[in-house]
Amino acid sequence: MLVVDDQEVVHWGFKTLLARRAWVEGYAAAATTAEAVELAARDQPDVALVAATVGDDSGAEVIRRLTEVSPATRVLLMASSGRVSARGARAAGAFGFVPKHWPAQDIANAARMVGLGMTVFAPEADGDSAMLSDRERQVLDMIATGSTNREIAARLFLSPHTVKDHTSALYRKIGARNRAQAILRAQRLGILG
Repeated sequence: MLVVDDQEVVHWGFKTLLARRAWVEGYAAAATTAEAVELAARDQPDVALVAATVGDDSGAEVIRRLTEVSPATRVLLMASSGRVSARGARAAGAFGFVPKHWPAQDIANAARMVGLGMTVFAPEADGDSAMLSDRERQVLDMIATGSTNREIAARLFLSPHTVKDHTSALYRKIGARNRAQAILRAQRLGILG
């Protein structure tokens, strides 16, 4: 995993988070485009998390230079302000885009998805939402144990209708159509163990 960002705190946070992930074989950090290119050429990372701007360079320029030296590297673009459209991110060569204000856990899950060959683009209509809310995660955990909506409602002190709303929202966010698919997708995303 290569993280390209000119902010030291970003590197510290991701190194701390990713070091505990079994699927991360190695971690490298670059604060400049030149450093990123050197590390990518040497390490040939499967995934690179790239800030939308690195110093004076755009994320698109960083991606172009990275993929010249490491064509198999799949890039997830991150931006701290503004939106990058899915079309713009794809045109730049990214396999996904996430806003930096997402919880670090969700960005790490998105990086894992990109590494598994999927594409991840923050929802266009709701760019400010995290992948799953805490309540949606609770509902998902209970779905994974085989609980019905009524059982989930009773345990979480919610109405069955509210549970159905949470279920529909989490299905939409992870791209699932039913309970079985939600569990499988959530496992692939690292949301469920």
